[in-house]
Amino acid sequence: MKKIAILGSTGSIGTQTVDILPSIDAEVVALTTNKRIDLLEEQARALHPKMVCAFDEEAARTLKIRLADTDIRVLAGMDGLTACAAESGADIVVTAVVGMVGLLPTLAAIDAGKDIALANKETLVCAGELVMRAAREKGVKILPVDSEHSAIFQCVQGAQGNRLSKILLTASGGPFFGKTAAEMRDVTREQALAHPNWNMGAKITIDSATMMNKGLELIEAMWLYDMEPEDIEIVIHRESILHSAVEFEDGAVIAQLGLPDMRLPIQYALTWPMRVPCKVPRMHLSELAKLTFFAPDEQAFPALRLARHAAKLKGDRGAVLNGANEAAVGLFLAGRIGFTEIAGRVAQALDEIPYHASASLEDVLAADRAAREIVRA
Repeated sequence: MKKIAILGSTGSIGTQTVDILPSIDAEVVALTTNKRIDLLEEQARALHPKMVCAFDEEAARTLKIRLADTDIRVLAGMDGLTACAAESGADIVVTAVVGMVGLLPTLAAIDAGKDIALANKETLVCAGELVMRAAREKGVKILPVDSEHSAIFQCVQGAQGNRLSKILLTASGGPFFGKTAAEMRDVTREQALAHPNWNMGAKITIDSATMMNKGLELIEAMWLYDMEPEDIEIVIHRESILHSAVEFEDGAVIAQLGLPDMRLPIQYALTWPMRVPCKVPRMHLSELAKLTFFAPDEQAFPALRLARHAAKLKGDRGAVLNGANEAAVGLFLAGRIGFTEIAGRVAQALDEIPYHASASLEDVLAADRAAREIVRA
């Protein structure tokens, strides 16, 4: 029986992870949330983990009172997240928290020898070199959960040592596919949150609308699969059926297809290398009619260009890109800046923050802080 810790169990990926647990042989040993303690309490009483954590200190105090009739240990803050990742006795840690907050718990889990089911792309975007080096040194597996990276991972299972020549990273194009920058200048929060194919959290949905999400995934793929950014091609695929593909040196392309449902990549990360029955709808090619593919418009979606620039430079640029984007998306969701200003704020941070080509963990954290400060100022 595999022992699992779920960081961010009350979010979109976390709740779907809980949903597929009956399909696999697993014991949940830790659960965490930010402040959604009603749902976390419900999960804790159903799954009986050893420990739970609410990142928000006040929420943790309330949760501790609510679970006083159980033997579940209630923790708080970053120390609590780190303990759930490293000290809960988990074999594998699902990192489903959103944003930079996932970096330190992921590093702690790796240091403790835990495999990682990675749904927190910011971990590799901000500190990919540090994280992948630590995983190699500890013999830890990084198993991707994002649908696109899971697709790539599934495609390379039969590679037998053959190196990829290209990754074809697909993108839905979000709700504003085909629009110009001028047409997007006055879009509302509600319009940006209306994703055509996927049900995700607010931050990731906005990133999909700006296409920053795909830029972040490009950087993540670069570290996961040891590829240069120029060897990763982004392709708009509106139907979200072909989740990504790889090309080998002989020109052969292998793709992974399926209906848009995150439960399959989550389950595969937890059961790899085995496949077990999964309660997702089955795809019937004859009913799909057609699959379409387009090149992205980097003039209308400058976030892609910014992400490629950060990927090429490496160092601390991923941390600047991500920190500035998180802060700018927060301002947009709060109604303080316009939709097209998000990329502008990110570009400003990349221009103004000094570049560190060789970034330590301290450099990464400092770059993240500086980027947020510039955007909020």
